[in-house]
Amino acid sequence: MTKKELMTKKLSAISLGCDKNKVDLEKMLGKVREYGIEVVSEVEEADIVIVNTCSFILPAEEEAIGNIIEMESLKRKGVIEKLIVSGCFPERHPNELSENFPLVDRFLRLRENDEIIGIIEELYGIEKSKQKPSNKRLLTSPNSYAYLKIADGCNNVCSFCTIPRIRGRYLSQPIEDLVAEAKMLADMGVKELILVAQDTSRYGEDLYGKNALIELCEKLSKIKDIKYIRMHYLYPEKVDRTLLDYIMKNEKMCKYIDIPLQHIDDDILKSMRRRVGEEETKALVKLIKEEYPEIKIRSTFIVGYAGENQSKFKKLCNFIREAEFDYAGFFPYSKEANTIAYYMKNQVKNFIKNYRYKKITLLQNHIYTKKAKEMINQEVSVLVDAFDENTGEFISHTPFQSPNVDFGVRFVEDKPVRVGDEVKVKIYDFDGRDYKGEML
Repeated sequence: MTKKELMTKKLSAISLGCDKNKVDLEKMLGKVREYGIEVVSEVEEADIVIVNTCSFILPAEEEAIGNIIEMESLKRKGVIEKLIVSGCFPERHPNELSENFPLVDRFLRLRENDEIIGIIEELYGIEKSKQKPSNKRLLTSPNSYAYLKIADGCNNVCSFCTIPRIRGRYLSQPIEDLVAEAKMLADMGVKELILVAQDTSRYGEDLYGKNALIELCEKLSKIKDIKYIRMHYLYPEKVDRTLLDYIMKNEKMCKYIDIPLQHIDDDILKSMRRRVGEEETKALVKLIKEEYPEIKIRSTFIVGYAGENQSKFKKLCNFIREAEFDYAGFFPYSKEANTIAYYMKNQVKNFIKNYRYKKITLLQNHIYTKKAKEMINQEVSVLVDAFDENTGEFISHTPFQSPNVDFGVRFVEDKPVRVGDEVKVKIYDFDGRDYKGEML
């Protein structure tokens, strides 16, 4: 096969896992499209399929396995020609997958992502061509917003987490590279940047010998067409008055922070190898709520962690009830091999984990409902993300909502509205999943 013939092929991708994984895939797809291979949305229309996997916890691996098996079935039927598996799954199990998935043509290690074109050429027996460095991305989300991955890996080594073993040590991307990527995203119509990393709050410490998160945000803020900057995954010990003051004074910073707290009980937090305990956590939440009330808080918590008895779970429920977080996610603890917590005694039985997960989720739902009622008749600015052809509604989000993870705002409008437009909406209802509004 010649290079010209290869450029007639079509490629599709299945994106699994976190937004950081999504960015990796979007960069690969950008290289594929720049090379000349058409990227299509339906795998049945493709000659080449990439399954970009997650391996953080067992349910993610099960999802990856299910998708790989499904794509192997399509290859067996002759629907697709080449099957590539990328992401964290091959990185976590580098020596085990070939035997179990014989129809996969290539398991891509994370360091090979940049070589995707050469690997595709190799699979088709074509001599590898020289590739120019490129930061181009093919967005898989609406171009109203995009994730900007500012670092990879993690140094925190929480006792339950597999990421350091999969992704390695913390590695910040240079400010100039991130600014160049952000300008490219702005040229594509992106209005909101969502900064992501396993730990955004430590940005720059490895690269510059000091924390450079605010410096990065300051440079990103100067990009004219970027309207909003949102920060995800800030570790609590790094959230201080300096950062909070900066969020408040910079008009482009979303008044919103994502802080994964994981638990409130001191014994559990110490066992998790978290750096702050109950007293410091409560003090931080109180500081934000009393002195920075405009800043909305999202957090995540693990229930059923090893050693979590009924008393400790009750303490967590009481904390959730008192804190009244704007948004909170809960996950039953997943016992993962090669983590410290895997070997701990006092593991909680699965049926108890699931019961606690349902109970605390219901508790947070009551808090959501209460807060949602407070939003009725409020006028808010929203970024338009998509149009739902089934309902005839535009899907949007406010600066105090992160797309895909928090509630959205849906509204009907006869006037021309485009993805990426910022419009004013008056909220009149909440259906349990999204706000309902009318455009002003």
